[in-house]
Order: sequence, then C-alpha cells, then structure tokens
Amino acid sequence: MVSSSTASMPIPVFPSANHDRAGPVPRALSTRCGGALRQRPPSSPVAMASLLAVDLGLKTGLALYGGDGRLVWYRSHNYGTTDRLRRDVPTILTGTPDLEIIVIEGGGNLALVWEKEAARRGLRVIRISAEQWRRQFLFPRHQRTGQDAKHHAGDLARRIIDWSGTGRPTSLRHDAAEAILIGLWGVVHVGWLTTIPTEVL
Repeated sequence: MVSSSTASMPIPVFPSANHDRAGPVPRALSTRCGGALRQRPPSSPVAMASLLAVDLGLKTGLALYGGDGRLVWYRSHNYGTTDRLRRDVPTILTGTPDLEIIVIEGGGNLALVWEKEAARRGLRVIRISAEQWRRQFLFPRHQRTGQDAKHHAGDLARRIIDWSGTGRPTSLRHDAAEAILIGLWGVVHVGWLTTIPTEVL
C-alpha cells in the first residue's frame, strides 16, 4: 500500500512522560470491526510491557498490544453512560498486565476519565485525533466518506489480527477495528515497531 522506501524509514523513539500530545510520525501503510474479546493463544510469547489503545466513546473500542508490537486482544463495549464507563476504567487498567502506555483517540470529559485514572497509576498517556492515525494507514481515496473509512479500517484491522495470531472474529465492530489501528499507530510512535510488517500492508 506504500512504497518500500517509505515503509523502511526509521521511526523515532519518543522519551517517556506521564502525558504528551503526539506529533506526526513517518507515513507507513493503508486499508472494518468489534465484538467479543479475542486473545492470543497461551503458547504465544508475551513481552513484559503493554500498550492499551482506546477508541473513545460510550461505545468504546479497546485493543492491547504487547512490547513486541503485536496485538494481544481487542474488544468493544457499549457503556451507555459516563458513570458506567468511569466505574469500569479502574477495572480495565487493573486487569491489564504490564501496562505502560495508553493511547486515546478523542477528547472531552470521557478522555479525562481515562487520564485521571492513568495519572493515579503513573501511566503515560498519548492523546491523538482520528486524522493522525488515518494519515498513516489510509489513502485519501479511502476516506471520501465515513463508510469508506470504516470499511478500509476494518480490512486493515483484520490483517493485523492475522499477523498477530490473535484469532479471527466472526464479526468486527468498527470501534474495535479503530482501536486496533490506534494501537498500531501507538507502537510505531513509541518505537516498539520500527517498520510496519509487510504482512499487514
């Protein structure tokens, strides 16, 4: 989807901080999603670090990546109210092993819920916009409408699932798919992956 010269560009490693606003990273790839938790088989290695990606909303998409840059699990959940989300965020973070970084797409009061709990635990937070990860993964022609963007995001998310060995879903909600892409953006941004795997291009 991209030229080999672009895909092989070195990716800068950003220093840790409790909170930062993400800048652009070199362009990498191109290309639908949601459903129940899908987990990597127990025999697969799990690196001693993890990054949680959050597609913000009352319908929340989540994706966890290990320190090897591969997707560990993904899921979506309809909370319905901010209070229900606020009550569940500590449980999610407590139940996420070796968590170091949270990448959030979106802002407002819902972002503050995640940021407040992350700060209490000393976790690094990176907040981005949809435009940032879409610039990396989708060609302009794939973003002419919202439906086009969701379709191509889902296709790419499924390839990431296959590459990671996480297990194909029977259905994939768009919020979970977008969380997968947010997470891939994140592991490239922090340097856990220096190039985009050719299997997902």
